[in-house]
Amino acid sequence: MTKKYFGTDGIRGAINSKNINGDMFFKFGLASGTYFKSQKKRKQTAIIAKDTRLSGYSLEPALVSGLTSAGMHVYTLGPLPTNGLAMLTKAMKANMGIMITASHNPHHDNGLKLFGPDGMKLSDKIEKKIESLIDKKISKNLSSVQKNHKFLIAHFCRMVYFSYCQVFLVNAE
Repeated sequence: MTKKYFGTDGIRGAINSKNINGDMFFKFGLASGTYFKSQKKRKQTAIIAKDTRLSGYSLEPALVSGLTSAGMHVYTLGPLPTNGLAMLTKAMKANMGIMITASHNPHHDNGLKLFGPDGMKLSDKIEKKIESLIDKKISKNLSSVQKNHKFLIAHFCRMVYFSYCQVFLVNAE
């Protein structure tokens, strides 16, 4: 079975196209949050970072909305290198990290790259499971209001990453 949304390295495309728009980012957030919530980890946490493309600022709220609707606690880190997000996903013991980026693609593109709790790219098997949830009516998985899920803009996480980089650079000399 071929994948419908995920390519070799995440989901990418032109902004406001079929797959890269607010509606789809909500669905990606709801589906990935639903999948990771089903893994029965004690605290359901997602962290999000992005590159400096302007479109990331319009797509991120839809992604956050989908994730919190699935019952995830969400930390947004702002602009950060992709490898920084991967490192923080593992260090913060998050269920997943989501990078809003189209990497080397042109500025009028954007997309998503998902990381698992180990800080590594998701397997094809997990991506296919998330894809199947995107196309299902999963409104029954919406979290109740009483659950008090958190959404935090986490500037301190960026400081953890910068501290890690400083230690790494000092030890490299």
